[in-house]
Amino acid sequence: MSITLFGTAGSTCTSLVLTTLFEKQVQDFVLKNVNLAKGEHKKPEYLKLQPFGVIPVLQDGDLTIFESRAIARYVSDKYEGQGTPLLGKTEKERALVNQWLEVESQNYYPVVSSIAYQLVFGPRRGLKPDEKVVEQQLEKFEKILDIYEEHLAKNEYLAGNFFSLADLSHIPYTYLLLHQAKKGEGITSRKHVKAWWDKISSRPSWKQLLDLRAQS
Repeated sequence: MSITLFGTAGSTCTSLVLTTLFEKQVQDFVLKNVNLAKGEHKKPEYLKLQPFGVIPVLQDGDLTIFESRAIARYVSDKYEGQGTPLLGKTEKERALVNQWLEVESQNYYPVVSSIAYQLVFGPRRGLKPDEKVVEQQLEKFEKILDIYEEHLAKNEYLAGNFFSLADLSHIPYTYLLLHQAKKGEGITSRKHVKAWWDKISSRPSWKQLLDLRAQS
């Protein structure tokens, strides 16, 4: 029985799950598009799958799971024996992957998503960006990136010298920050952060995701 993923390739959160599936070389899955413009994510039949009315949702047999990070971990764990070992191979590696996954969700994401809301998502709804909020969040982001720069000066990737789910989890929103919000100076101006970003954003899995977006 194939996995069914409800979402859209243009969504940052769905992109995280799709890129994870690609990294794990999972071919037996179906992407069912949820049309956000038509409010399909708020309809009763979808709310039975995701009571908060957001995407994505994954169904695997009798399991229904939502929240993109939880889905990505599930996929990484279920298909541990194939594709890229995204969770690490040893106890130490797994601990470091989990640590940097928490850093992404608790430190990196809140700031980047706030900038994205002001400069990308809000304007799509006709809202004017609050430049003060953008400035404040960019100041926070600079401090976060200083920590990343120091860490990546000693490590090729976040959890060590191997690509993991911790790195992958940064890709969708960072790509949006650079290419839609046009606020990527903090990334590109730091030698080691830029080198890290260039490596993770050029992976075949992310290119496959971008190709899928272009076809949607």
